[in-house]
Amino acid sequence: MNRRTFLRGTAAASAFAALAATGCGAGRTAESIVATRAGRVRGSVTAGVHAFKGVPYAAPPQGLNRYLPPRPVQPWTGLRDALTLGPTPPQPPTPPPLDFFAPPIPGEDYLNVNIWTREPGPARLPVMVWIHGGGLDTGSNGLYDGSAFARDGVVFVAMNYRLGAEGFLFLDDGVANVGLLDQISALEWVRDNIAAFGGDPGNVTIFGQSSGAMAVGTLLAMPRAKGLFRRAIMESGAGNICYSTDTAHEIGQRLIAKLGVAPTRDAVAAAGVERVLAAQSAVMSDLARQPNPQHWGGEPGCRVNMWRSTLDGTTLPAKPIDAVTAGAATEVDVLLGHNGEEGRLSLVPFRSLDSVTEEELTTAMRLYRLPVDRALPAYRAAYPGANPGALLAILQADWFYTIPGIRLADAHAGAPAATYMYEFTWRSPQFDGQLGSCHFLEVPFVFDQLHDRRMQWVTGPNPPQQLADLVHSTWVQFARTGRVNWPRYEPTRRTTMRLDLHPTVVDDPSPIRNLWNGVDLY
Repeated sequence: MNRRTFLRGTAAASAFAALAATGCGAGRTAESIVATRAGRVRGSVTAGVHAFKGVPYAAPPQGLNRYLPPRPVQPWTGLRDALTLGPTPPQPPTPPPLDFFAPPIPGEDYLNVNIWTREPGPARLPVMVWIHGGGLDTGSNGLYDGSAFARDGVVFVAMNYRLGAEGFLFLDDGVANVGLLDQISALEWVRDNIAAFGGDPGNVTIFGQSSGAMAVGTLLAMPRAKGLFRRAIMESGAGNICYSTDTAHEIGQRLIAKLGVAPTRDAVAAAGVERVLAAQSAVMSDLARQPNPQHWGGEPGCRVNMWRSTLDGTTLPAKPIDAVTAGAATEVDVLLGHNGEEGRLSLVPFRSLDSVTEEELTTAMRLYRLPVDRALPAYRAAYPGANPGALLAILQADWFYTIPGIRLADAHAGAPAATYMYEFTWRSPQFDGQLGSCHFLEVPFVFDQLHDRRMQWVTGPNPPQQLADLVHSTWVQFARTGRVNWPRYEPTRRTTMRLDLHPTVVDDPSPIRNLWNGVDLY
């Protein structure tokens, strides 16, 4: 019996017990009731998987509290339905063609979590907590279905957190990183409540993709997050996107100027959600004319990432790379990696790779502070036959994900806890094959959700299930044991698993790693 058959077999047995426990039978609606510390919630049961959606972990951030740290959730009486997705954080509309991914849901109670489990009660199953991506200004937990994790013996939790100004406005007033504090509040909720859903609060893995992975890497360095998780998975992000207080304050003042209000949180709150979102968009347009990858991005082929975590000295005392180097997170097992052609997601759907010019490629290299006279021939030699567009996609991956990931792995490798590295290299056939191994492509495989039509926008209609079997089971194994089926990463060999139809373990796979020596990525 292979691993997948065994996992599904045990899930089926648990499903029968769960259906019996909830009294479900022919003609009856399957439901499940769990008591949290704030009150009882009613979820649904499908194929033995219990789902609870839109469960609040903090109080609604209304009025001035939109811009202040999270407050405890208020208890309720009676039975609260958790049958449908909860409200999503305020955010600008997602532009086509990506606007169908996760439509916004109005409402104030958007600090909520979704939970999937196969066995509420004393099962003590491993827990995985997902932090979604979206550049810290878009996205929600509603896109991510955790039923495959629950099927395979994991209690899965996906959180919402405040985005944009609500989550990351810095006014040098003693408040910073509210969105990250939301994430910590959600993890505290997991610590206090997840046992009722069948989870083990002592075996929590946090994981995320893109800005969600950046958040995971940042939580490694946050004192308030210590002890709330045992393992961490970073998919395309390594906590390498942070602002100094000076830059964060400049961003905040630009927003204040667009709003025309006093530089206080109550004045921003009084301006209203729509005005703040419009001001954010206006500031992003201004910043796009001043590309600066060390600060807010906007270089060729990249959008402006206006909001970042702030090194305020209190909630986030040091850059994550420096904190990990100094010994933070030595007890946390780490699995991290990236995709082979990350930048294609921001290039291909909006323009052909063939339209990228040599000037745009060299401009990006200069903005990344690479010596163009050495970097350009080095990239051409490493990737023969690649045109400027293909090279720009790889260059962006190296700047944002590959090299920062290697540096974080190097910093963590000496810890007693394990460090593992992967590279996802399967290439999507979408957009006539130009999408390649782009940003986000690994997510449908991680979640074993290849049938999801939204995910097929990046995977194509017939993605390989055997690769999803491998990737998903690897993530589950790591959450359960802290180990995977390839050697630990260490700086002398940099052993990395290439995840593809024919997975291969390689040493030091980046052909241009040394080119980035001495380049400040932070």
